[in-house]
Amino acid sequence: MTPVDAILARLLALHPKKIDLSLDRMWRLLRQLGDPQRRLPPVIHIGGTNGKGSTTAFIRAILEAAGLRVHVYTSPHLVRFNERFRLAGTLASDAELADALAECERINGDEPITVFEITTAAGLLLFSRHPADVLLLEVGLGGRLDATNVVDHPLASVITPVSLDHFEFLGDTLARIAAEKAGILKARVPAVIGPQPAEALSVIERAAERLRAPLWVAGQHWTVSQEHGRLVYQDESGLLDLPPPRLAGRHQFDNAGLAIAALRAADAFSLPLAAYEVGLAAADWPARMQRLAGGNLASLLPEGSELWLDGGHNAAAGHAIAVALADLEERVSRPLILVVGMLATKDVESFLQNFTGLARRVIAVPISQQEKGRPPEAIADAARRVGIPADARNSVPEALARIAQLHLEPAPRVLITGSLYLAGEVLAANGTPPV
Repeated sequence: MTPVDAILARLLALHPKKIDLSLDRMWRLLRQLGDPQRRLPPVIHIGGTNGKGSTTAFIRAILEAAGLRVHVYTSPHLVRFNERFRLAGTLASDAELADALAECERINGDEPITVFEITTAAGLLLFSRHPADVLLLEVGLGGRLDATNVVDHPLASVITPVSLDHFEFLGDTLARIAAEKAGILKARVPAVIGPQPAEALSVIERAAERLRAPLWVAGQHWTVSQEHGRLVYQDESGLLDLPPPRLAGRHQFDNAGLAIAALRAADAFSLPLAAYEVGLAAADWPARMQRLAGGNLASLLPEGSELWLDGGHNAAAGHAIAVALADLEERVSRPLILVVGMLATKDVESFLQNFTGLARRVIAVPISQQEKGRPPEAIADAARRVGIPADARNSVPEALARIAQLHLEPAPRVLITGSLYLAGEVLAANGTPPV
């Protein structure tokens, strides 16, 4: 166990719930720490349901291509906890992170606080003590009461597409969820809004109007499209004709467009065209339609197979993944097999419904070390209910071995999906963790 793991284990005992949305505990600890949130580099705050990580990755890549130093805070991690904290381009070291967590633990004492709250406080300490030109601050859950919502005046507030997820914390309608997401908007700070369902957009627009936050809404104030394989972005300041995003899937054009809009709305950086070109081509975000071309798990599949990984886990993410797979099928046809592990809190049928008529079979697996993991047979039953043949296996290696027994021709296209926790297990087992 590393020093970071030891501290996290102790912190888990400070609050009975892993998630308890409130800012009271966060404000108390930040005051005791000397208010590090007031000493941060300029902040771009990023919330929403789907696409937060990819949008953040595009913003970071573009800014770094322009030679700027970028701090990044994201969650959850996939393999190592350190992935959540990027200091001017480099993941925080074990020593740096352990010191910041230990300081927060000492000052917090025995007061109740969630692990996400105290680790966010540790991140703000680190970001305040290391010089950078900008901090990309990703919301953990919701927005209004999220631990990251302690920055008074960011450069821009960004809301990616809102969809139904985390019902138990945010509400069971798009309007309620959108209201929580809109809680990150700040008075007179540009509100950059990705493509939204009408019900969610109306809530966000009303929140922005109350705060007099200038709106930059997809389809109204800026557009992004795919033309002859290129990304074309346009707003009132002009048109950018750019290479396609490195990240796979049509939805990544929307995420890249949102990243560009955020940077142009922030109006704090004089970015050359080359920064956008290099950034789109360089952006990397693991477990989002990631091709695993080699590794321990990839070697278990028949020669010539494709192995893909995506941590999507709600209906909207399932739709985006299915569209990306359909595009791959149109280019090179292969039998598609899904290896799926999901949490019990997720709507399995709504997720899998997207793959009806596209996937040949679902093989359900457990998510290890997750008490809320859904049993594989329950996932397989859900797949059968939506019309996809399904098996259940005890692990990802067993699922891949089962695929090899199917003797499919041509060699199959395999997607492991349903959970970022599962994605982290896969990257670790494959020997290809995020850098």
